Amino acid sequence: QVRVVQSGGGRVQAGGSLRLICTVSGYIYSDYYVGVFRTTPGKEREGVAVMDTDGRTRYADSVKGRFTISRNNVKKTTTLEMNNLRPEDTGFYVCASGQGQGTSLDHIYYTYWAQGTQVTVSP
Repeated sequence: QVRVVQSGGGRVQAGGSLRLICTVSGYIYSDYYVGVFRTTPGKEREGVAVMDTDGRTRYADSVKGRFTISRNNVKKTTTLEMNNLRPEDTGFYVCASGQGQGTSLDHIYYTYWAQGTQVTVSP
């Protein structure tokens, strides 16, 4: 059974940092790409970052230079480091995974989803 579980997130002041960790099980991790999506107030779901099986990454323009995604194929984890957070980064963040190659930030290409976690950035 495939599972994607995430930890991290929380509350921080503007300029601070938070981390999300996505842990997957039930499949060959190295065959799957992992991304992070968020839903912010007043906006549709947005793909934030993704890393594929070859280490290629893609970021939303709004987070480039501030967020970094990485993966550990041994631990089967993907980590999103979020630095210099802004109030507009506040939202509900969800890890997701899909099989094969690709760095799409379109949610339709993702099959397995974690439970999500809230990120709140205060001014």
